Amino acid sequence: MANHHFSRRAFLRGIGVTMALPWMESLNVWGDTPDVGIRPASEAPVRLAVLFSGNGFHSKEWWAKGEGKGMELGQVLAPLTDFREKLLFVRGLYNEEAQKGNIHSSQTGNLLSGAPLASGGEIRSGTSIDQLLAQRYGHSTKVPSLVLGCEKSNPSVHKNYSMLYSSHISWSSPTSPTPLEIYPALAFDRLFKDEVSKGDESVLDAVLSDAKNLRRNISGNDQRKLDEYLESVRDVEQRIANAGQKGELQGWRPTLDKPNMARPADGIPQNIADHMRLMCDILVLGFQTDTTRITTLKLNNDHSSLRFPNLGVDYMIHHLLSHSDTADWLKVNQFFLEQVAYIARKLDAIQEGPRTLLDNTMLMYCSSMLNGGHDATQLPVLMVGGGGGRIKGGRVLDYKEKTDRQLCRLYLSMMDKMEVRLPKFGDASKALEEV
Repeated sequence: MANHHFSRRAFLRGIGVTMALPWMESLNVWGDTPDVGIRPASEAPVRLAVLFSGNGFHSKEWWAKGEGKGMELGQVLAPLTDFREKLLFVRGLYNEEAQKGNIHSSQTGNLLSGAPLASGGEIRSGTSIDQLLAQRYGHSTKVPSLVLGCEKSNPSVHKNYSMLYSSHISWSSPTSPTPLEIYPALAFDRLFKDEVSKGDESVLDAVLSDAKNLRRNISGNDQRKLDEYLESVRDVEQRIANAGQKGELQGWRPTLDKPNMARPADGIPQNIADHMRLMCDILVLGFQTDTTRITTLKLNNDHSSLRFPNLGVDYMIHHLLSHSDTADWLKVNQFFLEQVAYIARKLDAIQEGPRTLLDNTMLMYCSSMLNGGHDATQLPVLMVGGGGGRIKGGRVLDYKEKTDRQLCRLYLSMMDKMEVRLPKFGDASKALEEV
C-alpha cells in the first residue's frame, strides 16, 4: 500500500492504466480539504449529466402534475414512475434566441448556452454550461468532461443554419463544438487508459495486482463494493469487445448473409438499444469512479435519422415520426425515457456515504422543442437526482405565465449547486430560486 496516497484521490494503477476508485468508507478519497472551497471534503462531489434527444415529444403526453409519490405522469414519462420523489419537472422555460430561426439547428445549437447563433453556414454559438463547469471544476478529475453521442454529427446546412448545431449540444467555445465520442470503446478508453488507443490487455488485468493489495486494507463492506465495481467494469469491457460483431451503424442492413470483405472494427453496435445502453453504462462508470463529474449524452441528433427496429418501428426515421402523435411516436419517446430511468436506477443503487450517487447527481433531460411542430416557446425539461442534497424532488415547477422564464436561469441554479456562481449566463442574470 506504500504506493497509495489518499490525500486527494484514490486510484488503482497498472501499466498504461489509471483507474479511479469509487467512494469507500475506508478511504478518505476526496482528501482533508474542501474540494472547491465550500463543500466538506468528506462528501462525495456533485455530478452533472445532461441527456438530450431531438425533435421533442408526443404533444399530449409530456406532462406531470401533483407532487411526491402522488405525482401523475403523462405516458411519455411513464418509465420514470419509480423516481417521482426524486423528479423535478420544469415547464415553461425557453431560449429567446432559439425563436429566431424556428428550425431544428437554430433551436439546438444554443440549448445549453442561450447564445445567439450565426446563420448562413457560419459557426458561432456560445460556451455551454457543461463546458463552463468543466473549465471551472474539471481540474479535480482525470477527464474534465465526457461528451458522448449515439448518432454521427451532420456537417450540412439546412435552411441557412449549419446542421452542426443540430448535432452538438456541448460547446467548448462559441466557435468550437466539443468533439463528440460515439464509439463506446474510445469513450471507455478515455476514462480508464492513459492514452486513447487500442490495447491487448484488459483494464482490469492491468490493475489486478494493485487491486489485490488494496483489498487487504479495506473493510468488508468496501471489499464487496470493490468487487461489484470491478465486475461492472469487466461487463462493459466484454460488451464493447463484442459490440462490432453484429454489423455496422444502427439502421444499416447488409445485402449479403455474410460479408464478402473483412468488416472494419469500428466497435459501434448495430442495435441502437445496445449502443445507448453501453453509453449509459459508461456515463455511470465515469461518475462511479469519479473519473469525470460532467457528462453530456446526446441520444440522437435534432432532425435525427435514427430508426428503431428494436421497437418494431423501422418504417420511418425519427424526425418524420415526430410530426404526428402516433402510437409509434409514443413508443419511441418512452424508449428514450427508459435510458434516463436506466441511468437513474443504476446511480441510485450506488451508495456514497449517507446518500446515493443519484442523490449526488443532477441528471437533466431535455429536448430542443416541445413537440415535432417545432414549438420552442416552452422547452421540455426535467431533472432527476438531488444535486448533493440541494435539490428537492417530487415537484412540478411551472413558469409558463412568468416574465423571466429564461432556460439559462435554470443553468445558473444548477451551477450554484456545484459552487460556481456567475453574475450572468446566456440571457439570464438571476437563478431560479425554486430550484
